[in-house]
Amino acid sequence: MNLSGLAKKLLNEGVIAEDAIRSASETAHKQKIPLVTYLVQNNLVPARTIALAASDEFGTPLIELDSMSQDAYPKELVNEKLVRKHRALPLFKRGTRLYVAVSDPTNLQALDEIKFNTGLSTEAVVVDEDKLDGAIDRYLEGTDTGFSDLGDTDLDDLDIEAGTDDDKGPDVTAEAADDAPIVRFVNKILLDAIKMGASDIHFEPYEKAYRIRLRADGILREVARPPVNLAPKLAARLKVMSQLDISERRLPQDGRIKLKLSKTRAIDFRVNSLPTLFGEKIVLRILDPDSAKLGIDMLGYEEDQKDLFMKALEQPQGMILVTGPTGSGKTVSLYTGLNILNTPERNISTAEDPAEINLEGINQVNVNTKVGLDFGAALRAFLRQDPDIVMVGEIRDLETAEIAIKAAQTGHLVLSTLHTNSAPETLTRLRNMGVPAFNIATSVSLIIAQRLARRLCKSCKKPIDVPKETLIAEGFKEGEIGSFTIYGPHGCDKCVNGYKGRVGIYEVVKVTDGISRIIMEEGNAIQIADAARAEGFNDLRASGLKKVKDGLTSLAEVNRVTTGH
Repeated sequence: MNLSGLAKKLLNEGVIAEDAIRSASETAHKQKIPLVTYLVQNNLVPARTIALAASDEFGTPLIELDSMSQDAYPKELVNEKLVRKHRALPLFKRGTRLYVAVSDPTNLQALDEIKFNTGLSTEAVVVDEDKLDGAIDRYLEGTDTGFSDLGDTDLDDLDIEAGTDDDKGPDVTAEAADDAPIVRFVNKILLDAIKMGASDIHFEPYEKAYRIRLRADGILREVARPPVNLAPKLAARLKVMSQLDISERRLPQDGRIKLKLSKTRAIDFRVNSLPTLFGEKIVLRILDPDSAKLGIDMLGYEEDQKDLFMKALEQPQGMILVTGPTGSGKTVSLYTGLNILNTPERNISTAEDPAEINLEGINQVNVNTKVGLDFGAALRAFLRQDPDIVMVGEIRDLETAEIAIKAAQTGHLVLSTLHTNSAPETLTRLRNMGVPAFNIATSVSLIIAQRLARRLCKSCKKPIDVPKETLIAEGFKEGEIGSFTIYGPHGCDKCVNGYKGRVGIYEVVKVTDGISRIIMEEGNAIQIADAARAEGFNDLRASGLKKVKDGLTSLAEVNRVTTGH
């Protein structure tokens, strides 16, 4: 392959070796992606170096995207499909000339298609490859969730299919559900929810109103109020997408939707319909497989807590229990552990209700009580297949607890969840279920209780003055007051009410010899909690206050998610 253009320029400037640029050019050509994208994605050449070389080689102006105001971008001139397809961002319009940001100025097809669609002359402007996608996302986010502004996007062509949890009734379609504006409106709501990082979407009918809310960072926010007469059509569309029986409006139903965003990324939605006084409320829970690949360092564990978790995962047998209310991040913690353990040498099986995140290399089973496949039956089957690691979605009854504990005592590592408020209460809950104290003490190796708190926005958080007496009452030690700064939320265009993202607050308790003794003596949760503190394990409250001292979250937020004042 003869080198020319940008490849030759980079070689001549000595920023990349000849073998490397030839190999990159060939691979990019085979994968049908721009050379610029391949070089940046594989860290072969810095994005800024490529932009400078491209600008010099082709005589194209170079602009810094961060210096551009998003409000200045010309809206609705170029449709989303073209912007996404060519990764070309309209920057500004001067008369009949449109300036378009690209990372590869040799992409003449993009300029020609935009020129044809807009009727304007197009000029390329070079920008850094690594900043282009984020700028395009921000450009496309500034649209409303109503029908009128959907424009000529490709919302009709989203690749959507029903999940495969179960036979969910007849494969029916309905004229109302296939109404094009309804289809596009629902698709847009789903995409907006994904872009916002929402965890669930609520479609709620009332007597004289209909509202749609998204839960982002644990807080529900209203995003749309379609006309109330659309309620039946929206419900029908969502039920068709998830292959539910649209003629059944009297009973709750469960389904699943798979939304393919690209060849490599798909998002699953768990769907539940619930008959209410004025129609069916439908809730979609968003399940992003990428959340299982965050890595343990991203979850917010303190160093000593992370070490305890990692050491427990390295054990050949025993039980790790994760506990907390719904929405506290238990699933992500469990899957992060499974991801660490997921190697070709290990046989891993999970029983879930239902499986939320699909992981290759792990044998996942959906429990189905209708046919007799409950957690206990799945566990018994696992143990006949020589597993190394077993994950049980939730320990709900004595039978499941006894089988899981037997597995933990006979050379298997068992991971599971319980719905309790703290680590000590988890041990007493097992005792109340009827599990013998000796079995608990000899099988459970680690308990993690957790909550998710909203993370303060780094761009706008502000120091706040809190009286010393208040800090002491909140749980801070008198000697440490003055050595840290308390921050509170402020609010800016990069966050929601001063918060952006979430951070985990954890209570990680290893079952030591001292705690085992209290369990076998049938001590209560208060005694176990006192022993855990004496052993140096922080409870949820102490861990939350540590996050406040580190400036990661606010005192008000810690009070909201822990037993505060």
